[in-house]
Amino acid sequence: MTQLEKAAKGEFTKEVMMVAREEGIEPEVVRRRVAKGRIVIPANGNRTQREVGIGKGLRTKINASIGSSTDIADIAMEVEKAKVAEKYGADTLMDLSVGGDIEGIRKSVMDSISLPVGTVPLYEAFSLAIEKYGAAVNMPAELLFEITEKQCEEGVAFMAIHCGINRKTVEMLRKQHYRYGGLVSKGGSYLVAWMEHNNKENPLYEHFDRVVEILRKHDTVLSLGNGFRAGAIHDATDRVQIQELLINCELAELGREAGCQTMVEGPGHVPINEIEANIIMEKKMSGESPFYMLGPITTDIAPGYDHITAAIGASLSSAYGADFICYVTPSEHLGLPFPEDVREGVIASRIAAHVGDMIKHKNMGADKAMAKARRDMQWQNQFSLCLDAERAREIKAKRGNGSDNSCTMCGKFCANDILKDMFKADMVGSDKH
Repeated sequence: MTQLEKAAKGEFTKEVMMVAREEGIEPEVVRRRVAKGRIVIPANGNRTQREVGIGKGLRTKINASIGSSTDIADIAMEVEKAKVAEKYGADTLMDLSVGGDIEGIRKSVMDSISLPVGTVPLYEAFSLAIEKYGAAVNMPAELLFEITEKQCEEGVAFMAIHCGINRKTVEMLRKQHYRYGGLVSKGGSYLVAWMEHNNKENPLYEHFDRVVEILRKHDTVLSLGNGFRAGAIHDATDRVQIQELLINCELAELGREAGCQTMVEGPGHVPINEIEANIIMEKKMSGESPFYMLGPITTDIAPGYDHITAAIGASLSSAYGADFICYVTPSEHLGLPFPEDVREGVIASRIAAHVGDMIKHKNMGADKAMAKARRDMQWQNQFSLCLDAERAREIKAKRGNGSDNSCTMCGKFCANDILKDMFKADMVGSDKH
């Protein structure tokens, strides 16, 4: 039975109890929301992994994506990237490998970390089709289901599966004269090519009940992928993106009714004034399924800094009600991320999620504690409150003057040092107050 099915029967699983404890929420609230599909817990029983809850009332979670390409396929580097993602606070990890020994990379990554691991089984299926049949469009449809089953058996905790692409959405893409940014989803583009070449419906949409049954059997969370996500600001919230969202929201409900944990994926490039509308639509149409936002990137003209453009979008997404954020690294649109890019992406997304949670959950306690620690020159307290204490310590050490009572930004002109004795008895947060 899945977490959803157990929760619906009134059972408090160890995963529900752990999520409740980690989040500081009553177990009954978590159980009830899991039963209604408003919280998912990626907990495939074929692998031991950290308990992570994603959804309503919980802290916004961060996913880090790694994986090989056909140009760079280095198992050791992918393992290092996975470890870096876990070290710096990612909640989950996706292996999006498309080159080299895909199965070997996935196994090595899963063996090296305790995070729940997600995949896009379509990638391995099309890679195998190219190798065995000469072209992705020659892939037998059955291979999609075989790969999905195999990865579930290996312990994959959640899967992005492109069920919302169908003949109607492809025709809509054609009628709207394609897109400024093209079709940027690898899985989406390969699937559309397969459908057009073979003049067939998407097997993942046509046989959705089979997809659900495979994932339900292993309690792998179904993440309804958005193969028609916008890859450019001027393509955001267009007809084909919204049509796919409509389909995915309907499928999310059908998946839940069949006992499968489900969530819905959101758009990639979105101007900030359209973010809230996307989240409102997804939540209303899906029955409050957890919403997994990919970024979103908020401008197209900052390659090299897209972890910042995405952090802007992620903070607003979190504040408006998104539950799960896929990080973006500085190498987005430029090349395969390396370990340092992973670190930058994770930290930027964690900052963004916290900024959003400050609004969504009124979670400002750590910020108040940091304010007082800065006022009182309590450096160790400041470091303990940092999202990246390692970076803060490095900067302080390199730019320090040997004093624990000041920093070199102001030196002897430190504003707090000047007034600390004058208002000491009246300060909020002091022993007296």
